[in-house]
Amino acid sequence: MSESQAASQKATPHTKSSVRANVAPAQRVVSHSEWLEARTALLAKEKAFIKLRDQMSAEQRGLPWVRVEKEYTFDGASRKVTLGQLFDGRSQLFLKHFMLSPGQKNNCVGCAFEVDHLEGLLVHLENHDLTYAAVARAPIEEIEAYRKNMGWKFPWVSSYHSDFNYDFNVSFTPEQLASGTAYYNFGQANPGMEDLSGDSVFFKDDTGQIFHTYSTFGRGGEQFLGAYSFLDVTPKGRNENGPYHTLGDWVRPKNMYGKGGTVEGNGRFHSPGCGCSVHK
Repeated sequence: MSESQAASQKATPHTKSSVRANVAPAQRVVSHSEWLEARTALLAKEKAFIKLRDQMSAEQRGLPWVRVEKEYTFDGASRKVTLGQLFDGRSQLFLKHFMLSPGQKNNCVGCAFEVDHLEGLLVHLENHDLTYAAVARAPIEEIEAYRKNMGWKFPWVSSYHSDFNYDFNVSFTPEQLASGTAYYNFGQANPGMEDLSGDSVFFKDDTGQIFHTYSTFGRGGEQFLGAYSFLDVTPKGRNENGPYHTLGDWVRPKNMYGKGGTVEGNGRFHSPGCGCSVHK
């Protein structure tokens, strides 16, 4: 705990020390009328931003589609599942490319943080003709153990016996890793690891044809991190001031807050005392 946090806890809400501890040094303290003037000026910018966001959303929906010609079959918790069956009777499918490799013990805090947002949203998405599911390259037994440990209810399948992850450019071959170049986030780059994250959207028409309509990777996935919308309007903001300047500076698995542990630059979490080679 920092000195300012300690001072904040000791002081009552009306003491000067509490005010000093909770007001950022760079911010001015003004009268209500001055605040209202500044707030109204910002409101005009916020409205303009919302209009731009609406335009961007329309362009995202307006992208051309690609017919998915290949048949993909995944390993589900109890049976084989095709890509078409993942729609579960709906016409739209949002698929989370979860960064989980076969045998991976240190899981991605960013992917976990993203899917943590789903618990209260699933019923609303499904009622709006949208099915949500996740896919990872880890074997289904490893996925199920992880999913149950985290208490997640959304459907999750394994592409361990499928080319799906490679075809959608979120998994990479040993040759690509050795060469340091692969296609990810719509460009050639060094993936750095065998599996990365992303989000894709698919549509199935009345004849059963499936179309790939949208994908996003890297920071593009932040639009699905609803917690940021709360943090971004608070004085401390995202407060990502650690070594990575990303959510890896502070996000932990939801069952590990206050229990220690570390996060690598690639987003993988290490429990306290895990003793793996990363700590040597």
